[in-house]
Amino acid sequence: MSEIKNTILQWFDYEYAWVIQVFLVVLSTLIIAFFVRLFLKKLGLKSQQTQNLWDDAFVESLHLPCRGLIWLMGISFAADLVAVEAESSIAPITDKVREIGLIILISWFFVRLVKALEKNLTNPKYQSKPMDLTTARAMGKLLRASIIITATLIVMQNLGYSVSGILAFGGIGGLAVGFAAKDLLANFFGGLTIYLDRPFKVGDWIRSPDKEIEGTVEDIGWRLTRIRTFDKRPLYVPNATFTQISLENPSRMSNRRIKETIGIRYDDATKMDLIVTQVKDMLLSHPDIDTTQTLMVNFDKFAPSSLDFFIYTFTKTTDWGEFHRIKQDVMLKIISIIDNNGAECAFPTSTLHIMNTNALDHQSEKLK
Repeated sequence: MSEIKNTILQWFDYEYAWVIQVFLVVLSTLIIAFFVRLFLKKLGLKSQQTQNLWDDAFVESLHLPCRGLIWLMGISFAADLVAVEAESSIAPITDKVREIGLIILISWFFVRLVKALEKNLTNPKYQSKPMDLTTARAMGKLLRASIIITATLIVMQNLGYSVSGILAFGGIGGLAVGFAAKDLLANFFGGLTIYLDRPFKVGDWIRSPDKEIEGTVEDIGWRLTRIRTFDKRPLYVPNATFTQISLENPSRMSNRRIKETIGIRYDDATKMDLIVTQVKDMLLSHPDIDTTQTLMVNFDKFAPSSLDFFIYTFTKTTDWGEFHRIKQDVMLKIISIIDNNGAECAFPTSTLHIMNTNALDHQSEKLK
């Protein structure tokens, strides 16, 4: 019995000891990953109790890259043990994979961190004055592009490629690429112009009198801007278009205008002065009319079927639905003022004059 026991111990000590070591490394990696996951989960709950955008973004970004780092190190160490036992020359390859994986994981963490900060900076939960969504997205895209390009160059340098040669090739090849992709570059610089000049931002309602473009901006990309039209269809506009057209941004208007012409009958001409005065007084006392802006109510013209006066004023609100409610209220009050003065709104009419029959007979006798 003792001889069998000694044989088993020798077997594990000498022939299959590396299997146990690999098993223990993988098991340890699994246990460490489990406890790190629990720790990060509790850390995330703790960070949510504060209103600090930095710690929330940091913990949220750390989850997946940290677990990936644990598994990368564990598996690479296990591979080293197998390589030693197999007397293989894959150790340099393992080291290279470990280094490249570490660079990728660190870059992934920073990309996630930038994305989380972009989201938190525009969230009113973290700031009383959130950053403009368009600005945050522009900064986020630039930072993420910088991180990815830097990581790519480091990985290529690590693989033995000459970064200086690549940069030199990029300088020479850039001319050819520029000519071949001039439209793409035009859209890129058009997007850059939008970010710098900021004629509109995400969420704005825009329209162009030059093109059939009207709707709400949903996304500003490097090549295209996505606009949701009022019939809910997505409209994709190349950014270069915005450098060549006139653009209106009704979302930035300070007031909305009411401009209407109302006609009364010619029979009510003597009541025009009183009606105009009362309509103007009504507008001046209306709580939703901005009296600091231009306000005019005047008799305008002698129309074919009516005497016309016009109103020209501005509401305090810029909301489309609220504006129409106020405009309706103003128009109904004008109708009431006209009615209270015993007048009526005019409509196109024709007057037929019929000659007296006696006069017709008299004229016919003269002709005879």
